Amino acid sequence: MGVRQWGRDLLTQVYERRLARALVGADIPRHVGVIVDGNRRWARAIGLEDPNAGHRRGADKIAAFLGWCDEAGVEVVTLFLLSTDNLSRPEPELLPLLRIIEGVAEDLAAPDRRWQLRPVGALELLPAETVAVLKQAEEETRDRPGASVNLAVGYGGRREIADAVRSLLAEHAERGTTLDELVGVLDAEHIAEHLYTRGQPDPDLVIRTSGEQRLSGFLLWQTAHSEFHFTDVYWPDFRRVDFLRALRAYAARHRRFGG
Repeated sequence: MGVRQWGRDLLTQVYERRLARALVGADIPRHVGVIVDGNRRWARAIGLEDPNAGHRRGADKIAAFLGWCDEAGVEVVTLFLLSTDNLSRPEPELLPLLRIIEGVAEDLAAPDRRWQLRPVGALELLPAETVAVLKQAEEETRDRPGASVNLAVGYGGRREIADAVRSLLAEHAERGTTLDELVGVLDAEHIAEHLYTRGQPDPDLVIRTSGEQRLSGFLLWQTAHSEFHFTDVYWPDFRRVDFLRALRAYAARHRRFGG
């Protein structure tokens, strides 16, 4: 390591400690959503021909990120790993990505991990072997004491809302509820009870890496009152200091919830 790099690292450590001290007693988000973007561009930027190298490096970042969330006191994390749009990618491109995601689920479900994993998405669109890995990870971590971690795989916000409405209608049809009766009682809370994330608080903060400033269908219903933090850093390069900056920005905002 050169002297210049050593100096930069030292300054980053000092700044990181300063940020951590400033967050003591600050308002910390209960639920953080993360769009883990920029893996392929990271690989290209450093001259790697295989884009999956970026996905693998991004996968390696996830456990560290969840550790930072634990330190901050975040209770729920939703990781956007694969959208329904991504499922249309050519098979030679999609299958390695699915294997990497399966590896993430297996790693986060290892016996020495504390997190409770929950796959969220249109699992019926995924290959059976991927679904089996995700379901096994959920079962193995069901009673663990740590934060809840949603793995959004085969996820699309519009699809989730449509699935929620279908589920609600099917439930009331089974009860024998008439259409007029349903129209009379249907409200936002009824639909929310059928979302993939039912029973969980909506995200307070959504972070997207890589410089893109859009949601790409991520938690469209749940983010109605969320705060957003966009950073130019590619996900594989995302550091604890970047996370602390996002928390500082969140703590400095006055949330109005539409008021």
